[in-house]
Amino acid sequence: MKMNKKTTTVFASALLASSILSACSSPDKPGQAATGTDGAAAGKPIDVSIMTMYYTPEPPGPDNVVMKEIEKRTNTKLKITWVSPNNYADKINVTLASGDIPDLILLDNPFGAQVRSMVAQGAFWDLTPLLKDYPNLMQYPKESYENTKQADGKTYGIPRPRPTDGGGFPYLRKDWLDNLKLEVPKTTDELYNVMKAFVEKDPDGNGKADTIGYIGFVDQNGMSYLNQLQNSFTKTNGDWKLIDGKLVNVNVLPEVKDSLVWFSRAFKEKLIPEDVAVMKNTQAKDLLKANRGGAFQDSVEAAWEPTEELRKTNPKADFLPLVSLNGYSNKDSGFFGMFSIPKSVPEAKVKQLLKLMDYGASEEGSTLANYGLKDVHYTEKDGILTATEQAKKDIVAQQALGQIFLKYDKYLRAYRTGMPNDVLERNKKIIDEKAKISMGDPSVGLYSETSIKVGSELNKKIQDMKTKVIMGKEPISSWDDYVTKLKNDPDLVKITAEMNDAYQKRLSAKK
Repeated sequence: MKMNKKTTTVFASALLASSILSACSSPDKPGQAATGTDGAAAGKPIDVSIMTMYYTPEPPGPDNVVMKEIEKRTNTKLKITWVSPNNYADKINVTLASGDIPDLILLDNPFGAQVRSMVAQGAFWDLTPLLKDYPNLMQYPKESYENTKQADGKTYGIPRPRPTDGGGFPYLRKDWLDNLKLEVPKTTDELYNVMKAFVEKDPDGNGKADTIGYIGFVDQNGMSYLNQLQNSFTKTNGDWKLIDGKLVNVNVLPEVKDSLVWFSRAFKEKLIPEDVAVMKNTQAKDLLKANRGGAFQDSVEAAWEPTEELRKTNPKADFLPLVSLNGYSNKDSGFFGMFSIPKSVPEAKVKQLLKLMDYGASEEGSTLANYGLKDVHYTEKDGILTATEQAKKDIVAQQALGQIFLKYDKYLRAYRTGMPNDVLERNKKIIDEKAKISMGDPSVGLYSETSIKVGSELNKKIQDMKTKVIMGKEPISSWDDYVTKLKNDPDLVKITAEMNDAYQKRLSAKK
């Protein structure tokens, strides 16, 4: 595994791979000029309990060599409860309900009903006035903090940072475009023509009609791997769009109908998979790696995965991440959960915990947590970090301690292991271009009690009608009739009112 020291990529779900690290000043270490929980001198290590998730086959043990080194450098004694992401939500619920909450707890969903209720009851520290004293934590993007604020406009956790730009968006075969002498599409209409050419004009030159224009699919809950194409019509990242100062559910907008006309035509002309309603992510990736697909939706660095496989037999193979379609590019929320501190922790210790997390957000702390000790867990040559076998044995990885300690870099989604420098530099430029125009989800963090109760079932009904229209099982006129009913649906009307009420409260809290 090789890493360039300029940026860093993080593992989240099945999305991300290895990374490159950027420079950042190192803060004071926890324990320096401070006291522990019992008022002892700074020389006594501070006990710190943490609950988080891990993505390695096994979590690091209490005697993990890197964890011991972090303890040494920060004058702490770490007690980490590692939980599999498969049952993290259940563990969170049980832990919060028990009242026995660790010093730092990763709340993977900062806006769950239980978390909201506990915040309202004063169960967590308000970190708003404190964070400004921790320079590395303040390097996180403003969206990371804005989008994790609670209803009162205050910050009750340290965001687990993720890049705001470079997330899931269409990418397509640049070498096929070149073979057919086509330009990179900038609109959905141009993309449609490219998809059609990919299907009809033998872009790989094998003499067979075996290519698919766009490997996309839906599921019962939403547009799934076609959602960024729909967003390119609505020009917002999600189900809510801000129009004249009010949130409107995108499904009642004419732009969604336009997208369904586009999708249904693509399905009829076999430009997207025939099994669009049941395809899985692994099946889609297999088609890409088998030289069958012309386009897909994923993060910027993830486009390297099928490219690398195809280059084993075709050195010119190249999946190019698109900057935008119809002038739209998506901006992500900037976080994947947040670390909160229960009010049972004394204020003096709160500041020590913030110092610990600030160290983890420094270059030194982040490198140590993610890659371990130089010449033991990685070697470095010409700025490239290469992991050793010892790193695997000692469970040194971004998927473990890197889930707690991480510095921020806007190019987190630019690099994957094995990627050549020319692809990396191109990806960084693409991310820069996206950042100039990207649009986020205005509804992040807003709460609707009705949506919690019935939103999931309503979304399934909406998607069921969309899928039927896409596959030609219902005419587009059926969608028109459905939207008429949807506009008057009492649940959606109530959800819309509650979302707008929450939005206005958030605006008021910022003043």
